[in-house]
Amino acid sequence: MPGLSAQHGAPRSKPASVDVGDQDAIREVIDIEHQAREATLRRDAEFPLRMLADDYVAISPLGQVTTKKEAISARRSGQLRYDNIDVTDMVVRLYGDTAIVTARADVKGHQLGEDFSGPYRYTRVWVRRSGRWQAVSYQATVTQ
Repeated sequence: MPGLSAQHGAPRSKPASVDVGDQDAIREVIDIEHQAREATLRRDAEFPLRMLADDYVAISPLGQVTTKKEAISARRSGQLRYDNIDVTDMVVRLYGDTAIVTARADVKGHQLGEDFSGPYRYTRVWVRRSGRWQAVSYQATVTQ
């Protein structure tokens, strides 16, 4: 299945094989990524409750595995706090009802009092189920 991609923030000509529905889906995912950033900064626990799939799994830069339940709990408890997230170089690749997002993020934040500020790259996988996008996977890596 061919993949379609769009780099957020950079004008790109639309290839002849990309239909309007695919471009709309890419725009939807970019919008959800922006919503995810805002919800993270506000420590909004309702956003992941709605937007993370029940089988969601995240892998931290230290290799820790986090489930949907654990992600929501960390938000509600305040143990995870982001002060700033600057996302750049976002690319969305679409494969039917699956979208893979890669981006850079310069982050300022603390978890359980430990500073985790710095530059990261991340990958998030979104799947459209019953017409609704849900994150199924996330992985972050510290960069230099």
